[in-house]
Amino acid sequence: MRTQSHPVLEFDRGQPVEFEFEGEKIKAYEGESIASALYASGITTLAWSSKLGRPRGFFCGVGKCSSCLMRVDGTPNVRTCIVPVSKGMRVERQSRGLGRIPDKPVRANFTPESLDVELAVIGGGPAGLAAAATATRLGVEAIIVDENFKPGGQLIKQSHKFFGSRENYAGVRGVEIGKTLLNDLKGLRGRWILGSSVLGDYVEGSTHRLLISSMIGGGAKTVRAKKVIVATGARENMLIFPNNDLPGVYGAGGIQTIMNVFGVKPGESALVVGAGNVGLIIAYQLLQAGMDVKAIVEAMPEVGGYFVHAAKVRRMGVPILLKHSIKKASGRGRVETAEIAELDEQWNPIEGTEQKLEVDTIVLAVGLTPSSEIPFQARCKMAHIPELGGSVALHGDDLETDVLGLYVAGDTSGIEEATTAILEGKIAGADVALRLGRVADDAERIKARAKRDIEDFRRGPFGERPKKGKEKIRSLMEEVS
Repeated sequence: MRTQSHPVLEFDRGQPVEFEFEGEKIKAYEGESIASALYASGITTLAWSSKLGRPRGFFCGVGKCSSCLMRVDGTPNVRTCIVPVSKGMRVERQSRGLGRIPDKPVRANFTPESLDVELAVIGGGPAGLAAAATATRLGVEAIIVDENFKPGGQLIKQSHKFFGSRENYAGVRGVEIGKTLLNDLKGLRGRWILGSSVLGDYVEGSTHRLLISSMIGGGAKTVRAKKVIVATGARENMLIFPNNDLPGVYGAGGIQTIMNVFGVKPGESALVVGAGNVGLIIAYQLLQAGMDVKAIVEAMPEVGGYFVHAAKVRRMGVPILLKHSIKKASGRGRVETAEIAELDEQWNPIEGTEQKLEVDTIVLAVGLTPSSEIPFQARCKMAHIPELGGSVALHGDDLETDVLGLYVAGDTSGIEEATTAILEGKIAGADVALRLGRVADDAERIKARAKRDIEDFRRGPFGERPKKGKEKIRSLMEEVS
């Protein structure tokens, strides 16, 4: 199931390795995640639900759901979508039911490491990379903590070209933008802590103490930082329909991960739910991977994405069915069919309009919710802003929250495009440098330019909604101050 050739992507697979899955030898490559290697070998059931024992498969691909939790070398509940394979490792599915606590600690011997830095950036996607690159270029000592073992976040799975201005990567593919931002960090005073989760930010006066747990090799770290930028992105929204938990149902980012990062063909035929920019782009990427896209269904009466994206998939013969949605999925152990139907004015399926599609893949491109757990835990003032996708921390124009020294950037501050995430990262990184006494003129110039570019970008057809959301945040922040 591994893709051998692709029209725009090259898959730089590492050396072949073998690992053990429930007594069976699985062939993989260095740099693959455990879950993607299993999928490439035809193993799609990674876990079972704890109460009913229903099969679970690859869904989000970024460690934010529980569908791929497995036991690895005796350690339970490993998020196998963000842990790389290694030679000789032992992987097994966990028993159906609630499981049990091990008789003795699996990781009994490790010495916690303690670090002191000026800036800790949480998240290595577009906002986090831009923030770290900007801050380090201005002379700030920084670390970047990311749950994944591959840096770059959403950029490393985006094979399409970006819109906007030339200065902000218009006409450049996301994967190339990711390489550029990663190269910006080379040789600078930035360090990576990959495969690790920040469990909490414990604020002690003007100092932030981060507790970090490693998912690769065990161990823990504490990091004392003067400033923290939270750029943890977002998590996929789910859609309610019968059998929405079957293996073969993917979140939009999840299918991009397995398809564009690891080069694993997820199936043969697909249904895409959602005709916003993400759904339209993914439909085209599925075609590039050699899959048959049966249809895109959209509950709204009009396409939500750019005309150019919709026109491209239509030219490829993919129908976009408006005022339609998925009614149910069916299959034994994984998706085999999807039933779609037309919707009435109350969003209910119209009897007699059902169509059954023979598909093994269903992609849910139905929006994102900001990952706001760390600001919430750090006791930032929060607000539910529908225009920004959900609950976000209140923040000012420089992205600093009401908690001194804690910033949010990118989708964590509200769901928008990757371009605005990069620009917000620049603003936050430059403001951190300014607050730490670095070159004031350079930092102010970077902030001013990025703010102008964001304002220009939000004048586009998809900028009005987040613009209103940010205005609400600004108003609430003024009330707080």
